[in-house]
Amino acid sequence: MLENIFRVMERETFCKDTAAKIVGGVKKLEDLIAAGEIDAEKGCNAQNSKWKCNAAQVLRHCRNMRNK
Repeated sequence: MLENIFRVMERETFCKDTAAKIVGGVKKLEDLIAAGEIDAEKGCNAQNSKWKCNAAQVLRHCRNMRNK
């Protein structure tokens, strides 16, 4: 079942803020992008253009959200 969710989400993208919340912070997201674990691209070369992060890859690296 989980693999089906990842396949569906391959075609979707998250913005940088949403992706950072899921993985556990902006620094961790940037490290994952630099390591090639998450594909990310900017819409265009404009300074304020939105980032598009692959949703399936972001979900594969999500932080533990369970209550302690």
